[in-house]
Amino acid sequence: MSDEGQAVVAAVEAVAERLEAERSYLTELDSAIGDADHGGNMARGWNAAAEEVAGLNDPDPATVVKTTGKTLMSEVGGASGPLYGGSLVFASAEFEDGITAESAVAFAETYLEKVQDRGDAKVGDKTMVDALVPAVHTFKKSVETDDLPPVEALAKAVAAAKRGVDFTVPIRASKGRASYLGWRSVGHQDPGATSTLYIMEELLSVAQEQLGVEEPAVDAASPTVPDGEEATED
Repeated sequence: MSDEGQAVVAAVEAVAERLEAERSYLTELDSAIGDADHGGNMARGWNAAAEEVAGLNDPDPATVVKTTGKTLMSEVGGASGPLYGGSLVFASAEFEDGITAESAVAFAETYLEKVQDRGDAKVGDKTMVDALVPAVHTFKKSVETDDLPPVEALAKAVAAAKRGVDFTVPIRASKGRASYLGWRSVGHQDPGATSTLYIMEELLSVAQEQLGVEEPAVDAASPTVPDGEEATED
């Protein structure tokens, strides 16, 4: 297995372990504003994906990501399967020539675009998009404008996603099952944004481990999205 392929397999396995560990908490969050199935669906889907990618014979990164996405589509119920899995399948093509800073940015942007297309969601709707948008814009800016190493850029993206998760608590849901609750959805953290943060945290952890990089310091006040789109601060 190539070093890059092995790293992506390790990332999928790390995500699976994390979501299994957080299964009960994600279920608790979803019980308050959803169907109480997000924790179980995500843990089951990623565990199945980890098993699938572990059995691949010398895969490249694109194959690992595509296999993960297809498995999530078949194993994860509700809207999460197409959102997480289908978007991964489509974005996996960005890694056809390997993982570089440029292809990582392209992957992130394509993944976000497909999630928003499939879910018809924007920042402020109280969905996973509230974590994804600031994360992707921060990652892109950190790489292309600030010329940061990809791992440091990813660390800043994770910090931006965390602020996005926090932002979901005081707002009213406008999409999905939670929107049926109206103002009763206020005060609850979105489970989809939360699982997205967990996934990103594990990607960062694996990237640091694979590259032997110490955890970089992150400026918590760094910008998250371009002017006119900032919506991740209370």
